[in-house]
Amino acid sequence: MAKYWLIKSEPNVYSIDDLQKDKKTFWDGVRNYQARNFMRDEMKKGDQVIFYHSNTEPPAAVGICEVVKEGYPDFTAFDPGDKHYDPKSKEDNPTWIMVDVKFIKKFNNPVSISEIKENPKLKNMKLIQRGNRLSVMPLTKTEFDEIVIMGK
Repeated sequence: MAKYWLIKSEPNVYSIDDLQKDKKTFWDGVRNYQARNFMRDEMKKGDQVIFYHSNTEPPAAVGICEVVKEGYPDFTAFDPGDKHYDPKSKEDNPTWIMVDVKFIKKFNNPVSISEIKENPKLKNMKLIQRGNRLSVMPLTKTEFDEIVIMGK
């Protein structure tokens, strides 16, 4: 049974337009254990994902992508020249995981954080809960569907 997710990226680092152009990418650089665990243990091929632009004005859900490769070692952690390098992560015992996602669609209307907060159907969404800054988080099917409707 498919699950639903939200992944965040700063648009100046990697945007929905970048994913649309690339068609598919690896989702690297996640350095939070809970987000890593979601990618390692729960994200499965075929899961649907809301792509969210963070650290921009306004932050917003901007499109949909899909998991096309399940969790595998994040090789950027092994490269001393990469900004995501982690000397404690070893190739034979990797600390960090990534998944691959493919572009599905860009929303006609980005769904801003204020619109999400104002929608009663989204009142329990992890994204708007105090102190939740995870870059990878689960959504319910209802939350996913509502954001898709709002983005049309």
